[in-house]
Amino acid sequence: MATITDHGLVLRQWEFSETSQTVLLFCRTHGLLRGLAKGAHRDKAPFSGGFELLTRGEIVAIPKGANDLANLIEWDLQEVFWGPRRSWSCYQSGLYIIDVLRHMLIDADPHPMLFDGAVAALRALGQATDPQAILTFQWLVLHETGYEPRLELDQSEPSRAAAFGFDPQTGGLTTDPGPGSADTPWRVRRGTVEVLRHVRDQGDPGPARPEQVDRAMRLLGQYLRLLGGQERGEGVALLGAEPLVRSRRAGAVR
Repeated sequence: MATITDHGLVLRQWEFSETSQTVLLFCRTHGLLRGLAKGAHRDKAPFSGGFELLTRGEIVAIPKGANDLANLIEWDLQEVFWGPRRSWSCYQSGLYIIDVLRHMLIDADPHPMLFDGAVAALRALGQATDPQAILTFQWLVLHETGYEPRLELDQSEPSRAAAFGFDPQTGGLTTDPGPGSADTPWRVRRGTVEVLRHVRDQGDPGPARPEQVDRAMRLLGQYLRLLGGQERGEGVALLGAEPLVRSRRAGAVR
């Protein structure tokens, strides 16, 4: 097959041998790419010393069949995301971002806008705007993969409703299930819905308060976890003290 050149984010890497690595990359124009870099750790090898998580670079590769690892020929390291290397919480946030990409995407399915959004979110880690950037990234993932939440009710929306329901099975709002509701639909504050509508329409949370951004992040985080089939506690440092799993408190409002 023909050689490809693309920009990629390192999502995972495994030591194949003392000198070689297997790697999972998210490439801007080729999507997820799994490959083998023979001799990646050898002196003078064209791999910038090897592949590391939370870095961006230019990859030259020869893809093979669907079930075979690509032959990685060159890796030119172009950007190290320093926020995750300076703070444990930022490191956890960085792992969350690449874990979401790994679970929500399929091989050879390119999403250039999502690639750019992931890079922007990783660059924002450690800055004052990093929660807003991560929330915007979460929304972009859902939009790009066809799971964007529907934030309008099918029927006329109650003008004074303080809360709604969000059904993760259908991905849309329902009327408020009330404080005694079962696990689903999840109760959601009107303020959380308004923040998400601003992200949908304007591409950012706008003037939302930090606690509103946090609640919106938790909601999308729980939705993404369900979609990705995850039941692990990763991303705890990003979204608070509790893992991103469904709250078992009846009627909890996000």
